[in-house]
Amino acid sequence: MSITTDSRVPWYTPAAEVKIEKATYAKDKPHQGKVLAAVQAHADDIPFFCAGLCAKLIDEGYTAYLIQTTNDEKCGPGTMGEAIAQNEREIEVLAREIGFKQVIHLGYRNHFLDEAAPTELRARLVFLIRSLKIDTITTFNPWGHWEENPDHTITGQAVEAARWMAGMGKDYPEQIQAGMKGHSVLDKYYWAIRPGSPYNLVTDISTHLDKKIESMATNKSQGPAGSAGRGLKARLAAKGLKLEELGEDDETADRAYIRLFGLDENKRMGQPYDLEYAEYHYYFPPGGTFTHSNRRERIDDYVKDHAKKL
Repeated sequence: MSITTDSRVPWYTPAAEVKIEKATYAKDKPHQGKVLAAVQAHADDIPFFCAGLCAKLIDEGYTAYLIQTTNDEKCGPGTMGEAIAQNEREIEVLAREIGFKQVIHLGYRNHFLDEAAPTELRARLVFLIRSLKIDTITTFNPWGHWEENPDHTITGQAVEAARWMAGMGKDYPEQIQAGMKGHSVLDKYYWAIRPGSPYNLVTDISTHLDKKIESMATNKSQGPAGSAGRGLKARLAAKGLKLEELGEDDETADRAYIRLFGLDENKRMGQPYDLEYAEYHYYFPPGGTFTHSNRRERIDDYVKDHAKKL
């Protein structure tokens, strides 16, 4: 996507070859038996940055878990305690809407995740990767620039370290002694959310757009679009006006508002690739660019061509 002169509009950087995944409903479930973890810091992260991708992967056979690192105490109605409770309720609803099997709350202080012990956070994530046998992760880009929220940065970096260490046998040996085995994360999808964010995967989310809208609508506490429809409906009614698209009840109005006005960024992402709606991610396939398997194959080929009898 080309750089914009409007500093309020984020722009993204294509990295190497960009792959486009068209929207389809999976019939043969190519990912049956695999496990996905979406790791967010706040209740509105997954709805905005990867709800379409998660719905697509779950439709293709993944069993998915939502992992939340902070307690969202700073974002929501009432006291901090009331905000925590309301956000937790809303996260449970958004998980059901997208199709997650379970929500796991780690409970660190909102906006103060950088005060948490990095080794503790990493150990908890390694434990989850090993115990749930997570194959695929989607979260913040751990190397992302222009990030203003420390919770985003810490979450992404902790996940990146944990997914690497989880496959080893000598890190957190007490977990291994308790019966777990090292488990390597096969692939990862990092979110493109800040100016200059790299991406190499464009996902057509039109088939799963309703699930993205539902997930955004659940986020009443802090999402800018979660309850905006009912607000617009009330303001128009006070002036003796109405929009037919907003329907007759508040929930319908909220969803209609998101469909009309809350998906502009996803439309903009789709335009360069002739898609109606899209999400961008920086995707790392299994093994990366060079693996031990590649090396073994190269060694085997070399031995076959050059080895001589003793």
